[in-house]
Amino acid sequence: MPLVKAALMFCLLLPTAFSSPASASIAGVADSTALQTLQATPVQEEAEKYISRYLRQYHFRKLPVNDSLSREVLARYLDELDQSRSYFLQEDIDDFRRKYADSIDDQFLAGSAEAGFAVYNRFLEQARKKLDYSLTLLDTAGFDFSRTESYELNRDEGLWPAGMEELYDLWRKEVKYQLLNLQHSGEAPDGAVQVLRKRYTNRLSILQQQNAEDAFRIYANVLTTSFDPHTNYLSPMDFENFQIDMSRSLEGIGAKLQLENEYTVVNEVIPGGPAFKDGTLKKGDRIIGVGQGKSGPIQDIVGWRINDVVHLIRGNKGSMVRLRVLPVSQGGQGPPRIISIVRDEVTLEEQAAKKSLIEKNGARIGVVTLPAFYLDFEGQKQNKPDFKSTSRDVARIIEELKAEGIDGLILDLRNNGGGALDEAVKLTGLFIPEGPVVQIRNSQGGRMVLADEDPSVLYDGPLVVLVNRFSASASEIFAAAIQDYGRGIVIGGRTFGKGTVQSIMSIKRPFNFFYKNEDLGQLKLTVAKFYRISGESTQHLGVTPDFAFPSVIDSEVVGEDTYPSSLPWDKIAPADYQSLSFMENAGVEALRQDFIAGLATDSLYAEYIGELTKLKEFRKRQAVSLNSEEFGNEMEAINESEEAREEGDPDLLLQHSAAVAAGMASTWPVRSAGVVQ
Repeated sequence: MPLVKAALMFCLLLPTAFSSPASASIAGVADSTALQTLQATPVQEEAEKYISRYLRQYHFRKLPVNDSLSREVLARYLDELDQSRSYFLQEDIDDFRRKYADSIDDQFLAGSAEAGFAVYNRFLEQARKKLDYSLTLLDTAGFDFSRTESYELNRDEGLWPAGMEELYDLWRKEVKYQLLNLQHSGEAPDGAVQVLRKRYTNRLSILQQQNAEDAFRIYANVLTTSFDPHTNYLSPMDFENFQIDMSRSLEGIGAKLQLENEYTVVNEVIPGGPAFKDGTLKKGDRIIGVGQGKSGPIQDIVGWRINDVVHLIRGNKGSMVRLRVLPVSQGGQGPPRIISIVRDEVTLEEQAAKKSLIEKNGARIGVVTLPAFYLDFEGQKQNKPDFKSTSRDVARIIEELKAEGIDGLILDLRNNGGGALDEAVKLTGLFIPEGPVVQIRNSQGGRMVLADEDPSVLYDGPLVVLVNRFSASASEIFAAAIQDYGRGIVIGGRTFGKGTVQSIMSIKRPFNFFYKNEDLGQLKLTVAKFYRISGESTQHLGVTPDFAFPSVIDSEVVGEDTYPSSLPWDKIAPADYQSLSFMENAGVEALRQDFIAGLATDSLYAEYIGELTKLKEFRKRQAVSLNSEEFGNEMEAINESEEAREEGDPDLLLQHSAAVAAGMASTWPVRSAGVVQ
């Protein structure tokens, strides 16, 4: 991405402690755009009573509703609204804590959302002041980009500003930082100002449209996610949208999006879709701009409602959309990148498993790439002979690879976010005799074991499973089973760690002749957990690979253990299973040492580690320089580093894993009739 290297010089017209003219101007705007005070509706307060009851009765975690929970909810709510500590003042926080720290639990049980609305109304008031002030800065202030000062990037652990002068200075630096980001992403100085002016004006417009539904949705979800991150309240309108297949509603790029604060964040890249095949858009990326075609202007979408963003990204098959993105690999701190994607349909065929062959150290290694655990439920229901499923497709591919004389097999589950649970069980069954694959335990302690009931083994040769931080749910179940049975070697990075099961519960009043049986919404509720056959949960910790390979994925921001309310790892009794022990421990250790030695002598791997080290240092930044030259140098360095890594980096993990598979093949025991001797 080209960088604007010229230093952009302006005169600083306003002092650090902004006063008089600017403050007076802002006060005038604030008076003319006063926000309506929001209050919970009777229906919302009744819904809260049911949310409380359902959480206590049916959630897997039996969390007492008491003052401790009250304080946690308030802290989470303040973080949700003001994680950057740039809206509220310390006196606001003290006031909230005095009034609500020990009373939210009582309000929750009583069906009152007073605390939630009081805090939200104050947030709206401060958010309007911030936007008015920022607009005034763009109109009246100049910025001296040669000045030596910095902007604090990570303020989530800091204190809230003590007074308005401190807050004004923070807002000034934030505007300056955003201008620098735009200027060093290719915007001309005037263009950067116009982008920000539109962004702030749009945010102000959205603030004027806020209603009780907006406030209740955020507050209710803070309450539910205090039990665990996958438990959510869905209003009737939200549930309507939830029921729509998002891969179809976002037909065009094949991604699911969600709103986090003012940013549109990629929640999932649909396997087989255009974004998945392109490979540049990642889960966790922040989309900050959208442009149409190869050269259409990129429209800033920070602060937009999610439905408006979706509408802008949608388009006809074959057309191009350009996204300006803050990559998750850089902690969402920039520099922004432009990603071009040609819109297309997402089909089940595009998600299907694919094969390839690698010649390594005199061995032929088959590779099966599996982007998702898919199943054509309708085709299966209609008993169609050729319905698509993961286990059927992989079985066919393995037969083809065996016919081609492979010496070992790699199953690539990197970036596989899961899917059909039964398919994970059936896929495991291709590599083991009959036996348990995964255990499920509910909140009452009831346990169910899902097992492979077919004693036949399709493939009994050397097996390597590749995983990374984006491998989740069904992928973790499969990898864990292969590991627990001693059937193969898992290589890569620690997996995501989602080992919970959710169910949708409808919130409805009991039938009564005297009032309408109104829909109060839905609750997506965590009701069970997955456990390995060894008894260990896949929750929180995920699956730790046998051989580790460093990843560009930032484990500080991606993974179940990054959620403060995620359910803990625990252990239950193991299932009744017999380890296959296809390889003795000494053999595995020898392979590990060969793997480590191979990495140590690979010059490309050394370059990869060097670039990864630079990226990790970039992520650790606590502050960024607001001097244009220093800012530009830093952005240019990280851009060059990432571009070099992407352009020159072959799939090192796959190549070194193929060497492991070849090493396994050289010592693999004699096989007879599918049984290892």
